[in-house]
Amino acid sequence: MTSTPLSRRTLLSRAAVLAAGRPAAAGALVAAPLAARASPLSFADGERLALHNLHTGEQVDVVLHDRGRRLADAKAEIDRLLRDHRSGDVHPIDDGVLDQLLALRARLGLARPFHVISGYRSPATNARLAAASGGVARTSLHMQGRAIDIRVPGLDLRVLHRAALELGAGGVGYYAKSDFVHVDTGRVRRWGG
Repeated sequence: MTSTPLSRRTLLSRAAVLAAGRPAAAGALVAAPLAARASPLSFADGERLALHNLHTGEQVDVVLHDRGRRLADAKAEIDRLLRDHRSGDVHPIDDGVLDQLLALRARLGLARPFHVISGYRSPATNARLAAASGGVARTSLHMQGRAIDIRVPGLDLRVLHRAALELGAGGVGYYAKSDFVHVDTGRVRRWGG
């Protein structure tokens, strides 16, 4: 008898740690309810995501959900913060990436923002980086807004890495020498550490 692997939806649902009882924030609403999104994670209204872009010095600390809907203005702030800092190109960041960050924040009880090493990368930027380094994939999910490289000051990188692996939500890379963890919404896989 062969066993079937758990679906990504089931793994993510089991991994989600929800925070409830926080006040909701006002803002524009995305038309589709969270239940209609591709990501199976769900979060309480008022769930916050804090990011600090190490290249630009910009920060956001936003509420992503209100009345069961993703807040469009908060999403736009995040998309802008995670732009390609080399070219200035802004690209929509996959909701699944943001959901992974929310799940990591809740799972680890983080109060500090994620420090972002890399979010979106334009194809031209990615090609330059791939030509200069064997550690950059030529077909990187960063070019689709489906990947992010992060760390949290004061948190052991191995703890962040292990928590990301436990989510089972996509690819997880461990870059000890560069001091970051890569998470993406591609197939479940791991590399490094």
